[in-house]
Amino acid sequence: MSKEDIAAQRATEWREALRKEKKNKDRIEIERVKMRELDPEYRITNNEEVNCGLTTEQALREASRCLDCPDPQCMQGCPVNIFIPTFIKNIERGEFLEAAKTLKMTSALPAVCGRVCPQEKQCESKCFYKLKLGKEPVAIGYLERFAADYERESGKMALPEIKEKNGIKIAVVGSGPAGLSFAGEMAKAGYSVTVFEALHEIGGVLKYGIPEFRLPNSIVDVEINNLRAMGVEFIADCIVGKTISYDDIHEMGFKGIFVASGAGLPRFMNIPGENLIGVMSSNEYLTRVNLMCAAQDDSDTPVIKGKRVAVIGGGNTAMDSVRTAKRVGAERAMIIYRRGEDEMPARREEIHHAKQEGVEFLTLHNPIEYLGNEKGKVTAVRLQKMQLGEPDASGRRSPEPIPGAIETIEVDEVIVSVGVSPNPLIPNAIKGLEISKKGTIIVNEETMRSDLNDLYAGGDIVRGGATVILAMGDGRRAAKAMNEAIRNNKL
Repeated sequence: MSKEDIAAQRATEWREALRKEKKNKDRIEIERVKMRELDPEYRITNNEEVNCGLTTEQALREASRCLDCPDPQCMQGCPVNIFIPTFIKNIERGEFLEAAKTLKMTSALPAVCGRVCPQEKQCESKCFYKLKLGKEPVAIGYLERFAADYERESGKMALPEIKEKNGIKIAVVGSGPAGLSFAGEMAKAGYSVTVFEALHEIGGVLKYGIPEFRLPNSIVDVEINNLRAMGVEFIADCIVGKTISYDDIHEMGFKGIFVASGAGLPRFMNIPGENLIGVMSSNEYLTRVNLMCAAQDDSDTPVIKGKRVAVIGGGNTAMDSVRTAKRVGAERAMIIYRRGEDEMPARREEIHHAKQEGVEFLTLHNPIEYLGNEKGKVTAVRLQKMQLGEPDASGRRSPEPIPGAIETIEVDEVIVSVGVSPNPLIPNAIKGLEISKKGTIIVNEETMRSDLNDLYAGGDIVRGGATVILAMGDGRRAAKAMNEAIRNNKL
């Protein structure tokens, strides 16, 4: 019996069991699934993926919770408009490969999105269970991951429908989520797409910015290889703006350009001591560990392996950094954040995992100075204790210093994760490109088109820092608009 036949049989058996159960209990009373995860004491010794995925029985049960709403608001909450009820009902019927095909109709990276997207703030936040019943929403992200993983493990990876090649060449700058999403959509439309990546690895922030314990590189590689199978060409170690220019791209015969060069410029707080040895940005730290193997003992460019590590910030990148520090060998790893835990922008799951792994949370603390020794190495951080005042423009309560409340904590490594700015290379290299005061490329929000007729942009180079799925939404929107412009001879 094939794997698909076994899955269909188990689905039938499971549905029958659910029908019996539902005689006494309506489906809305079924509790949301809990995903299995590795034991904290074990996982901090390695980079194995923490979340283990759903079993077939868990996926079938969770899919059965979906009410198949006539007006599915969950789709409105998804930046790439995945056909959520359709793929979930495919899972409920045991048609797992069909579920994966449904996902690929709108998403180039379903296995990635199922792992790192903040579904709790997007699709799941619009779920009927949450909005109307006050219950936990359907685990859309878990089910997306399940379908994508099932397809990959089955060895029957399917390609979306691809139109006949039209002979038109399109260039993409950057291979992060925005660039990959755009490339996939344009390839489906029949264009010859080439992606130029500055680094030696394809994947952008998916590779250098997210640790393998949260997003394995092998998962990203499968998604990228799927794009290759669709005809997308990737060129690594090519810096647009240095290796080749905007004019060179035109001379190479590319008709349109999509810039997705990201936000690789780290921000610092401009406080005393930031130039001390052992103080670095989260961008540098994660890139060196994730891409350069800097944590390995035999590395040519080793990273500092602090025993007392302070990570400044409260976002997902801060959580990635502090959890990486634990795995590298930190005995005391701390998150220092100027607001309270409720105001942290990081996903609740990431905060929960960090706490499980022994990370300390020093909320309502703000660094004001780093202290060092005679050799110029950081040895301590001075912290100003804070209290929450009135909400700021974002709706979060503003932190205010408590007069005289200052403490000093010994550290031997500081990782600053207080945000990023757009990569300035492209904006500085292309004459006539309209740039905002923050260094982002200004585009039409509906079409993602810049003031240059043939140049579109999306992701962090436009937003200044956002989520994977928002960047992918930009890529889809830009591809649709560029395709229409080319078809109507407006490009």
